Amino acid sequence: MENLTGTLDGILESNNDSFRANSRVLETCLLLLLLYPLLVAYLRYDRLRSTQKHYGYTTRPSLGRMTDDDAYEIQLSIAQLEFPFTFQKALQFALFRTYGIPSMSKLLVATTQFAEMSTASKRYVDTEVLIREFTNHKPSDPRTLEAIARMNYIHSLYRKNGSIRDDDMLYTLSLFALEPIRWIQRHEWRSLEAFEQCAFGTFWKSIGDAMGISYQKLQSAEEGWEDALQWLDDLAEWSKQYEKENMVPHVNNRKTAEQTVAILLWGVPKALKPLGNNIVSVLMDDRLRTAMMYPTPPNPYFQLISLVFVVRKYLLRYFFLPRPYMFRLNALEDVGPEGRRSLSIWQAAPYYIKPSLWRRWGPGAWASRLMGLPVPGDEGSKYYPDGYIFPEVGPKIFLGKGQESAKETVRGLAKTRTGG
Repeated sequence: MENLTGTLDGILESNNDSFRANSRVLETCLLLLLLYPLLVAYLRYDRLRSTQKHYGYTTRPSLGRMTDDDAYEIQLSIAQLEFPFTFQKALQFALFRTYGIPSMSKLLVATTQFAEMSTASKRYVDTEVLIREFTNHKPSDPRTLEAIARMNYIHSLYRKNGSIRDDDMLYTLSLFALEPIRWIQRHEWRSLEAFEQCAFGTFWKSIGDAMGISYQKLQSAEEGWEDALQWLDDLAEWSKQYEKENMVPHVNNRKTAEQTVAILLWGVPKALKPLGNNIVSVLMDDRLRTAMMYPTPPNPYFQLISLVFVVRKYLLRYFFLPRPYMFRLNALEDVGPEGRRSLSIWQAAPYYIKPSLWRRWGPGAWASRLMGLPVPGDEGSKYYPDGYIFPEVGPKIFLGKGQESAKETVRGLAKTRTGG
């Protein structure tokens, strides 16, 4: 009997030890589950703290001393590491928003840039290429200067004949400066700090200077701005009034919107296109939706998109570690022979994408083939598989033209865009 009792006691003790061990494991797992979100949040905000400490823009007076180089670096970190998805979507919608202005959509329709998908897609990618070049390189970098020079040449003809008004140029600039800030403030896991917003203002004001855009209609133009935040405030106020006066419904707005939405929904299966159209419409505000002549989607779509962004915001803040530098979003590949450069990411038709085994036969390529869409390397040289040089970027009527003008512009910009 004593042996039996001892055996039972041993079994119970062993079970107790096992239970205590399992309890400790469970407690440890629960503790890690509780600590992990706090760790992720700490690491995510640590990049912000490190960036602000590195540049030293901690007070409002210090923002007035922000250099173009610092602004470029701060914005690049936001675009490639901190908020790459939202930054890119904001720029896409900034361009899209310009098509709600009849004077701009009229020009695009008249020049047949949005007459069919092939020209619309090429025009879209060319705009993306030039913007990526001068946002991904320092203000004084030769690639930046060449991209701005090419852009100025393409705009010059239309500005001279009055097809593009000075106000249209200032409004477009305002969208590229303001929309990323607005989108990040609304949809991301944290808001931008004052020094980050100032970086956007400093960067895009310098781009406007290089494009010869006048700021005389802004409130503080005569006395000047203490910092780029004040410039952004003036720009936002002027832009708001410009939209009230100029963003009105027109059939040309609708035509350009349809082609652009088709690009945004390029890889979406046909059966899901109606859903995609409603999502794009939800992302418009009432004024833009009216100007584009789009119907207001049913209320559940607004609720769904709002919920998606809220869930995404908290998942990123507490459960997804910050993106490491080696995984930064950079769509520009290294410059190759003859100064040609390829893209590594494509939104619609695969312009400037170098063919590879993966790009032609990987899962994404098979999905494109099944939907009847081209993949890199299709149709010979149609999509410029060897990449681009700047004289090839832009509408076909400008192909190879303006090289001497661009060289002269580059020489002028090299004297003024020193990064200070």
